[in-house]
Amino acid sequence: MHTIIPPVTNITTAAVDAAIESRRSVRAFLPTPVARATVEDILRVASRAPSGTNTQPWKVTVLSGPALQRLCAAILAVHADPAQLAEHSEEYAYYPRQWKAPYIDRRRKVGWDLYGLLGIGKTDKARMHAQHGRNYAFFDAPVGLVFTIDRTLEQGSWLDCGMFLQNVMVAARGRGLDTCPQAAFTPFHRVIERELALPESDMLVCGMALGHADPGAVENTLVTEREPVAGFARFLVD
Repeated sequence: MHTIIPPVTNITTAAVDAAIESRRSVRAFLPTPVARATVEDILRVASRAPSGTNTQPWKVTVLSGPALQRLCAAILAVHADPAQLAEHSEEYAYYPRQWKAPYIDRRRKVGWDLYGLLGIGKTDKARMHAQHGRNYAFFDAPVGLVFTIDRTLEQGSWLDCGMFLQNVMVAARGRGLDTCPQAAFTPFHRVIERELALPESDMLVCGMALGHADPGAVENTLVTEREPVAGFARFLVD
């Protein structure tokens, strides 16, 4: 039996645009708790993301409290030990193996813009390492999300997961919350699999911090640039 979805009449372009345009990668959160019901509601809305033949390939583990602290501690212990760190690598290539313009230029700019705000110099490797380690505390967010996918699924399902991730972030903004999607977790997939007791059939996609942005944190003043439409779109009319 099919359910007919009635037209939405109370939605505004401004509200949708505001949720999308105000989304940013927040790197410092307040300890303010986020209710489980709110997280469930975000995930429920996000699950309306499209997926090829309605496969819905996304899986999410939601962490808070002691469970979140245990995972953070396990990863940070590896991150702090050069010998252990050398034994961990990503299971899939999120970034290109060989960088080229304009992608490498954008990557460098956002990195140096962030470090500039934090007063981290280009030769200060220790502080760079420490700042990178902030990822593994989910930037002190009260909620950490870990996204996984079945290993048997192909690239199309990964694209579907990307649309689901975007829905999570936009739904969070609609509720006054902020996020940071984090590919930084991918080298530590073995630690995460062990700590979360994930089945061997599941593959780590990424992590995500969720909570209330700290308005006093200088790193949260970073606003990344975007190409104008003319820089990435072609319009063919004849």
